[in-house]
Amino acid sequence: MPENAALDVNEQKEFTKKLKNYPKKVAVKPGVVYIGQIPHGFYENQMREFFGQFGKVRRLRLSRSKKTGNSKGFAFIEFESEEVAEIVAETMDNYLMYEKLLKCKVVPPEKVKPGLFIGCNRPFRKPKSHIIARKRHNKPKSTTQQLASTSKVLKGLKKKMAKFEELGIQYNPKELENSLEKQIQELKGKKSKSKTAIDTS
Repeated sequence: MPENAALDVNEQKEFTKKLKNYPKKVAVKPGVVYIGQIPHGFYENQMREFFGQFGKVRRLRLSRSKKTGNSKGFAFIEFESEEVAEIVAETMDNYLMYEKLLKCKVVPPEKVKPGLFIGCNRPFRKPKSHIIARKRHNKPKSTTQQLASTSKVLKGLKKKMAKFEELGIQYNPKELENSLEKQIQELKGKKSKSKTAIDTS
């Protein structure tokens, strides 16, 4: 503020006093709205455009599956003003859209988690199926999973051996069969030890 905002010293003092007592403008607080039962086809771009009619959308996060990238049917939208958020929740709750009733409610500030909008401004890219398959294949397997997998292989091998025997074909991979059975016994022992350790803890 300029030093000589008033005409004379007395008026300047009075003006300064009034200025100090004048209620300060309340800062606008953002508001977050939860939206559920979102129909397919109503995604980030459509939502941003639609809800932008109410007021400025600061951040928007549509929950998606990490595996498929498909919408999970719910989202969080942060508006620049909490008043706008309240209006949106009130107006759009039970709003019929593409044969689905939207469910909207304001999320209290204390329940808005810090990481809620992480990555919300990045453009959505659908996960690549071969990358997902590779990660799934390379993921370390538990003892139970290894046991189930090995037992399945052994069962298939025995079934194949029986089929060959019916056809009169000599096929007797005894070494492979013994190796699989040994592996199964080791896994069972490992699983048993793990269970015992849990029970005694």
